[in-house]
Amino acid sequence: MTFVKFHKDLIVYQKAFSAAMEIYAISKKFPSEERYSLTDQIRRSSRSVNANITEAWRKRRYEKSFISKLNDADGEAAETQNWLDFAFACGYIDKEIYVDLYKKYDEILGMIVSMTINSKKWTFTEPKISKPQ
Repeated sequence: MTFVKFHKDLIVYQKAFSAAMEIYAISKKFPSEERYSLTDQIRRSSRSVNANITEAWRKRRYEKSFISKLNDADGEAAETQNWLDFAFACGYIDKEIYVDLYKKYDEILGMIVSMTINSKKWTFTEPKISKPQ
């Protein structure tokens, strides 16, 4: 494992950011009547994956908070897959794009789950300051 100093150094963050940008680009072609429903939902959930990973990274001093934010990222990634299902079923994206993005989110989900399971590798605690007697 290489040293990770910032959340942007995390491979899972980079992959999630790239996938969210792909979703943004393809969702520009969704019908205008989907603007406040599917388009908005898929953009929000895909971007939220990164936001929650970022928050988890900043909260890694507290293992439970770190895990909680990763669980939120996990949920948002799964929600994005749900919206991909709808986009494909409605004919807004073709099968190749659907399968490619779905697999990318499977990989992102796997990485998030791995970080959650191995949270001790990613978190730290502040040193306890003993009170003078």
